[in-house]
Amino acid sequence: MIPFGTRLRTAMDTRGPLCVGIDPHTSLLKDWGLDDDIAGLERFTRTAVEALADRVAVLKPQSAFFERFGSRGIAVLEKAVEEARAAGALVLMDAKRGDIGSTMGAYAQTFLTPGSPLFSDALTVSPYLGFGSLRPALDAAAASGAGVFVLALTSNPEGAEVQRATTADGRSLAQSMLDRMAGENAEARPLGSVGAVVGATLADAGVDLAINGPLLAPGIGAQGATPADLPRVFGDAVGNVLPSVSRGVLRYGPDIAGLRSAAERYVDETRVAIGA
Repeated sequence: MIPFGTRLRTAMDTRGPLCVGIDPHTSLLKDWGLDDDIAGLERFTRTAVEALADRVAVLKPQSAFFERFGSRGIAVLEKAVEEARAAGALVLMDAKRGDIGSTMGAYAQTFLTPGSPLFSDALTVSPYLGFGSLRPALDAAAASGAGVFVLALTSNPEGAEVQRATTADGRSLAQSMLDRMAGENAEARPLGSVGAVVGATLADAGVDLAINGPLLAPGIGAQGATPADLPRVFGDAVGNVLPSVSRGVLRYGPDIAGLRSAAERYVDETRVAIGA
């Protein structure tokens, strides 16, 4: 299979650098005039996929908002993954899985192994049980042409107490993780398949982001960051940034034209900001 990094670079160059989250939480369902039940979930998800999957580079369903409905919610998620990929979007499953040994291997089978109903183009993972704990996911992704996005410097303020902590060699824990990602991507061209999650809301990343991989940047829109902030946060690595927007686009639903127009605005603003 063509590696995820290669496919993502092509998608960003042709469709524009934007990831739109599909986050069907209670308040958004209400804003769309939908009930907070399986019918509302299905309508919300189907509309978002119909509006965006044939034009944005990446769709990022947040697994938790589907899991809360049990097996019926997972069935909606499976259908969304299938339909989004069929329409040409790359699907990044936002599940933030992190565990050890056979458990991490089971997560890899769920999200990163072809034939699974939830097989996705990429998966968010947490490295804070040790970067080595991600090996089952990294290996499964490499075997299937998928990718992983590893939490590095997240947009939530609480993350700093762990991610900015100093290791024995003087590096921050986040920098230690980024350096391991760079090692995974060392020989990849044009872009590695191991990405980092780095919040666009950070005043200054304060780390070396040259990992030769994509940089998922949550925090655009409702959390207060804008595309204009990206060069300041990401510096020379800004060309590999994939901004992630959820409510900033989804609040224009359920009108399909409104969703598409909002996504197009973010793509245009990002291209201007990064000089693409």
